[in-house]
Amino acid sequence: MKTYGYIRTSSADQNEARQLVAMKELQIPPENIFMDKQSGKNFERTGYKALVKKLKAGDLFYVLSIDRLGRNYEEIQNQWRFLTKEKNVDIAVIDMPLLDTRLHKDLIGTFISDIVLQILSFVSHSERDNIRKRQSEGITAAKMRGVQFGRPIKAAPDNFGALVKQWEQKQITTNDIVSICGVSKATFYRRLYEYQLIKGCKDM
Repeated sequence: MKTYGYIRTSSADQNEARQLVAMKELQIPPENIFMDKQSGKNFERTGYKALVKKLKAGDLFYVLSIDRLGRNYEEIQNQWRFLTKEKNVDIAVIDMPLLDTRLHKDLIGTFISDIVLQILSFVSHSERDNIRKRQSEGITAAKMRGVQFGRPIKAAPDNFGALVKQWEQKQITTNDIVSICGVSKATFYRRLYEYQLIKGCKDM
């Protein structure tokens, strides 16, 4: 029997230190700790897939919390059943000692474990939905207050019209006007389109 650990963070800049410390405290060999730094919305994950290939019947699989297995109720349930029923490995959730398949080999124990798993995975799924909803509501409210998101929009210089005229007459190059305006080529062409649109309306 071998012992393995799985760590997942939701993004590349999220800190995995807490999960790593928990694995080291269990004395899991470093080469048996697998990690992914990306969203758990699906299971196209290099670390997880490599771990699953190594798991043999009777091995022990550690994960810090149940939501590290997936980001929705159905996926957590499916992965739990796959690991325990098809791969025949034991799973121990560090943050929830009740979810340790080594302790629930009898019918009643398995029944209790399944109930706890369903509740926790459902709560995890619901919590993420609520977080996304609050984030969306917060962004909407901020926009209504005039808060700008993303990069600040750089205004065209006051002499933009004169520069465009020189550019159209090939007196200056695209690189020249982009450098003078301090914008990218994509932004320049967007400003040019807006300028020509406004100019065309004035000439009508």
